[in-house]
Order: sequence, then C-alpha cells, then structure tokens
Amino acid sequence: MLVAPSILSADFGNLERDVRAICDAGCDFVHVDVMDGHFVPNMTLGPVVVSAIAKAATKPLDIHLMVQNNTFFVDLFAPLKPEFISFHIEEEKNPHRLVQYIRSLGIKPAVVLNPHTPAEAIEYLLEDLDMVLVMSVNPGFGGQKFIPTVVEKIQRLKVLRDRINPNCLIEIDGGVGSSNIQMLASAGVDVCVAGSYVFTADDYKTAIDSLHV
Repeated sequence: MLVAPSILSADFGNLERDVRAICDAGCDFVHVDVMDGHFVPNMTLGPVVVSAIAKAATKPLDIHLMVQNNTFFVDLFAPLKPEFISFHIEEEKNPHRLVQYIRSLGIKPAVVLNPHTPAEAIEYLLEDLDMVLVMSVNPGFGGQKFIPTVVEKIQRLKVLRDRINPNCLIEIDGGVGSSNIQMLASAGVDVCVAGSYVFTADDYKTAIDSLHV
C-alpha cells in the first residue's frame, strides 16, 4: 500500500514544516486537494501555495482537482510537474481528450469517482489511465466518515482494472485509517489518501507505517 497524506489536514500556519515532516516520515506521495468553491462547497489551494508545497516536498505531488473548468486548472498546476493530476468524471464533458492532454504534459492522468458514481462509468477510459481515485466520502471537506458501500465498488473496479489495464493504480480517499486499511488492501486498493488520520497522530511515521500494509 502506497500512502499519500492529504495536505488539507495539515497545519496551514506551518505548512512547510508539515510537508517536510510527512516526507521524512516515509510517505509515498503528497496529496493536494484543489477545490474551487463551485464543484464542491469549499475553496483550498491555488498555484502559489502548491508551488511552495512542491518546493518543500521530497516526494511527488498527487494533485486532486475538485473544480469546474478542469483544463484551466490542469494548465495552472502542470508546470509543477506532479506525478498525477486527477479530475472528476462527473464534471468533465470530454474526459478522454483531457486524459490525453494531461499525458502530453508529461504527467500521469487519473480520474476520480464520487461515491454515487459507479465503477463502470470509466470502463471505456481505463486503458488510458494511470490511476483511478475512488472517493469514500463526499468531496469537499476533510475528517468525514468512511462510506462502507464503496468497498463493493472497489471490488468491481478491480475486476475491470485487472482485465483492461493491470498497471492502473486504484486509490481511495476519505475516512482511511488503521482500522480499515487491511480491508481496503484486500478489496484492491493500491494507494490510500489519509489526512486527519496522519496529521492528528502524535507521530507521523507511526501513522504512515500503519498504512503501509
């Protein structure tokens, strides 16, 4: 299991310290939630702040766009050369074109599924993706409880992934911790996003290590 702590739960008054701390503690990616106040009822990070995060991080960025006008935001963040840029299938009218565009920028494209969106919605895109992010909470805010029905969707997605594109990673975001990580790994998850679980821990390394199952 690869671990991508969500910077949304960090101490924004000490952002550089927290970014360096999770990297030193052994995370695999730094997960960056970008919200525009339109697709979700919250606003978070713009390119100036994410640029500072990128400079502090010694691990690759995993940028999750929760926005309208995806291409505009891809162009804002592409110069930072993150490992992944993911966008919500629910918001994109031309997802295949955007996937190809992200890849043309030298970035791995990923697609996000909200809790109500079935795994089958992205079956036709799977062969072109490097990762699928499954939301196990409703997007927009950190600290929410895990939606257990998402596990069945992950299992269905894994069947599709294994048949169409075995190299595509499955990532989960929302309510992840040591109590459910083994179940998620068994269901087929390759990457977990953990925000409050990591950043409220007394020791970041202990928390991250507990997710490396």
